[in-house]
Amino acid sequence: MPVVTTLATDSLARAELIQSAAGQLAVLLAVLAVIFWADNHPRIGRVFRVIPALVFCYFVPTTLTALGVIPAEAPLYEWVKQFVLPASLLLLTLALDLKGIYRLGPKAGIMLLAGTAGIILGGPLALWLWQSQVPDDAWRHVAYLAGSWIGGGANAVAMQKAAEFPDALVAPIVVVDVAVANLWMGVLLFLAGRHRKVDAWLKGDTTAITELQRRMADFQARVARPPTIADLIILLALGFGFAWLAHLAGEQLIVTPPFTHIQAYVGGFAWKVILVTTVGVGLSFTPARRLEGAGASKLGGVMIYVLVACIGAGADFHKLAEAHAFLWVGLTWIAVHVAVLLAVAKLIRAPFFFVAVGSQANVGGAASAPVVAAAFDPVLAPVGVLLAIAGYVLGTYGGLCCIWLCRLVTGGL
Repeated sequence: MPVVTTLATDSLARAELIQSAAGQLAVLLAVLAVIFWADNHPRIGRVFRVIPALVFCYFVPTTLTALGVIPAEAPLYEWVKQFVLPASLLLLTLALDLKGIYRLGPKAGIMLLAGTAGIILGGPLALWLWQSQVPDDAWRHVAYLAGSWIGGGANAVAMQKAAEFPDALVAPIVVVDVAVANLWMGVLLFLAGRHRKVDAWLKGDTTAITELQRRMADFQARVARPPTIADLIILLALGFGFAWLAHLAGEQLIVTPPFTHIQAYVGGFAWKVILVTTVGVGLSFTPARRLEGAGASKLGGVMIYVLVACIGAGADFHKLAEAHAFLWVGLTWIAVHVAVLLAVAKLIRAPFFFVAVGSQANVGGAASAPVVAAAFDPVLAPVGVLLAIAGYVLGTYGGLCCIWLCRLVTGGL
């Protein structure tokens, strides 16, 4: 369905109060506006010193969905993910400091791998603990989760097909996937606002992250200028222009040999993220980098907040009753993932930023890893993007390993 037609289509699945895409966007923007107004209020703003504004940006839309004001599924949310997210990634990587990211050291990669290991181990352990509550072939059911939580949607479908699990039965697992992953993302957004306390507990060394933030702040101060209308139009053209081109290229790649052979593992959306990030990195070596002074990352940050609101609106917890047994499997699974991450972080003294982004690069992928990274500081969003891309690669191998262990635990071998 064409994008224009899609955006104009009403949400007819349920009788929500706001069914038009324009109305849904207006509600979400109004929510964001009220939250940021309250954040800057001298009295009300005290609440946001305890609970970060980003948490409200996420859970207020979730509440509106639960109350039936806006739908849990809408073409608008998918459009934001497909086009606004890539546009924001380009704007956020426009002033990328590759040297600064390189100086972050190996801990970022170690925590990504620790997150993957936590998912691989968490699946079979969760099934073993809850095997009396789930079917004998539960390993086939959770194959989708194994792929989704190490890489993303394309990996999830690949693992589902590898386990020969029918599409007609996958709906409850998708509900668990979305609900548990969104709940964990909300926790991470909350902890991101209190990361100094978590870093103190982990004894994490934040020197390299602080240095990267300082370098970016210095660069922004050097190139800062009042943005003109021309600047803003150029930024929007770059963001959405390359997002659209990356979309076209990604759709073409998945039907072009030899890329057709890997489309089950790296789908059109994954290619879109990879391509638009590559363009952003390339532009960071050109004079276009100076557009950061006109507010490139700020505009990208606005897009990220709109994305957060749409993700929150899509977190519908009503359907969890349909998959209560697998809900406990999913929660246990994520708990093991978190335990492994924290244990490794404590061992190598990694800062909580690497824990959070390493987790989301696995569980959330490119749609949420930069969101969580930006919750610490918008200049850190590219780190989330790069780790999420690495997660796509790990998804296939890690997912297959996890499925094998799950099958072993349930006696399927």
